[in-house]
Amino acid sequence: MAEIAHTPQFRFRRFINWFSIGLAYAFLYMGRYNLTVTKNALGDLMTKAEFGNIFGVGALVYGLAFVINGPLTDRYGGRRMMLIATLGAVVANSAMGVVLYGIGTRGWELPIYQTFVLLYAINMYFQSFGALSIVTVKAPWFHVRERGTFSTIFGVMISLGIYFAFDWGYAIMEATRGTLGDDLRPLSVLVTKVFGTGGTGVDENWWLFFIPAMFLSLMWFIMLAVLRNSPAEAGYANFDTGEESVTDVGERVATHEVFRRILTHPVLLVVCGIEFCSGVLRQGVMHWYPIFAKETGFYADFFVTQHWGLMLLIAGVTGGILTGWASDRFFNSRRAPMSAVLYALMLVATFWMSRTLEANLWHVGSMVLIISMAVIGVHGIMSGTATMDFGGAKNAGTATGIVDGVVYLGTAFQSFVIGHITPTGEAKSDPGAWSAWPLFLLPLAALGLVLALRIWNARPKPRE
Repeated sequence: MAEIAHTPQFRFRRFINWFSIGLAYAFLYMGRYNLTVTKNALGDLMTKAEFGNIFGVGALVYGLAFVINGPLTDRYGGRRMMLIATLGAVVANSAMGVVLYGIGTRGWELPIYQTFVLLYAINMYFQSFGALSIVTVKAPWFHVRERGTFSTIFGVMISLGIYFAFDWGYAIMEATRGTLGDDLRPLSVLVTKVFGTGGTGVDENWWLFFIPAMFLSLMWFIMLAVLRNSPAEAGYANFDTGEESVTDVGERVATHEVFRRILTHPVLLVVCGIEFCSGVLRQGVMHWYPIFAKETGFYADFFVTQHWGLMLLIAGVTGGILTGWASDRFFNSRRAPMSAVLYALMLVATFWMSRTLEANLWHVGSMVLIISMAVIGVHGIMSGTATMDFGGAKNAGTATGIVDGVVYLGTAFQSFVIGHITPTGEAKSDPGAWSAWPLFLLPLAALGLVLALRIWNARPKPRE
């Protein structure tokens, strides 16, 4: 397969473009999954059912927002929408931080649960522009034969954001306790020195939202300066990307007709089903494994949970590199074969989890990392690449919006369900009592595998 010819100058300018938006997307993740860290920081002030409901409502808003925001992103461009996403997330995270600050230091009598349901839903609405923007901006800069490799970059950025959310988040939590421990990790020490946190007698949980807001604010200004929608906007010639499209060049199609074409496209419809399963599997382990570890008593003593963000970063980078490279190298830029392989891994790992909850900690810990590696690979190649291959750059926002919306419908589904089927009271400390958790995930892994096998040979048909 011939390599796509680009000048070194073009490749460098493209790097600046995707790196700025990719890093901003990683910090959006930090400002999204900091809720999981906050649940552990607040302890009994936020129950598992309340956490599940807050995240579930946010995920539902995130998924449904794509119906509106996908066409908007196609119309106004990914650059503008990414700036809106970042600014909205800054405001929403700052507001959640202010609420916790007021409750902790000013005696505000605000109900945390009800307040966070609203503010987190607002945060997730603006966050929904992020994935749309990154795919819309990426589409004109990469040929179909390069996009599998780019899904590696997308997976790395997702994993980096998870690392920020969990490892940096837990370091911030550790550095903002009312009573500081004697064995703070280096990153926690840095937080205490930079922000003057900890040791005040009050848990300063608001920093879990203020610090991501600060990083996002910095990225807003960087993107304003360097991010561009297409090569032409950066002073380079646009080129034929070799993609399929649900609309022809120059064709003016009403938004509802674009939706109809995408939802009846034989490949994209199956991709939606695969990604619904991805939404369930991804958050079904990333969110709930640290809570499982915390409530069964091994969180502080087990290597995987001590370095949860780093473990997810390594797993995600591995999954992204493996999936993108193998897709282009061995499967001629077909996206489904690697998805099928990874879903087979998830099926085996989920089954093994269900049988070993009470065994050695490494049994469940290693299976959770395998699932995380596999599902990030699938998500990067499907939502981040297949949507462009079959929907076309002109409709990348709408196609990604529909597919990613389905991902978060799966996320909302698992959040509501797992939040209510996991044990409470004294039973929550018994690993065996958590058996409903992996058993709920198991059929979704099987369904994802079946769907990926159905489109094994699917390949985009370039426009004439």
